[in-house]
Amino acid sequence: MKVLVTGFDPFGGESVNPALEAIKKLDGRIIADSVVTICELPTVRRKAIVALREAIFKIDPAVIIAVGQAGGRMEITPERVAINIDDFRIKDNEGNNPIDEPIEPFGLTAYWSTLPIKKMVEVMRENGVPASVSNSAGTFVCNHLFYGLMHQLCIEGNKRRGGFIHIPYLPEQVSRSPGQPSMSLDMIVRGLEIAIEVALTTAEDCQLTGGTIC
Repeated sequence: MKVLVTGFDPFGGESVNPALEAIKKLDGRIIADSVVTICELPTVRRKAIVALREAIFKIDPAVIIAVGQAGGRMEITPERVAINIDDFRIKDNEGNNPIDEPIEPFGLTAYWSTLPIKKMVEVMRENGVPASVSNSAGTFVCNHLFYGLMHQLCIEGNKRRGGFIHIPYLPEQVSRSPGQPSMSLDMIVRGLEIAIEVALTTAEDCQLTGGTIC
């Protein structure tokens, strides 16, 4: 069995993207008897989805986990839902800045992750990795890719599982963003290893609260 894990190149003036640095540490790993293959994606509207589709067709993975940076978050956060909207607060790496535009004009309003996100969070916490379920992947390229991934899997008949995980800044990035939380690269990699193993070994998600009041 194969696992595809993706990460974006740096964006928003950053010289590093923790998603890309973390997945580099996972390339070629054997987790739950499955080989991890990674793919760097451009932080660019449309092009990220095209590159992801090409990687899926080339690698033919059973599980796809896309990873992205979420500055300001304190935990590793598997995402619950992707929404069909592009509303960029900043420009992507090619200057695209859509406002209130659908990702797929005739697509569904939203897609749920098909990863066992609550079990991922539970096992990460049991192993000392701060984690929680996220109910919003934002409206930038991360959500754009997440929606594009789930749309592709739906078209294929959901023969694969997939979803998105956001991770915090690295400590070195906080010098540009004082007061923001961060997480060490080793901790991020450990959390992603756990998430991958859970995705490969858990058929149905567990019933734990992952909601928020507001």
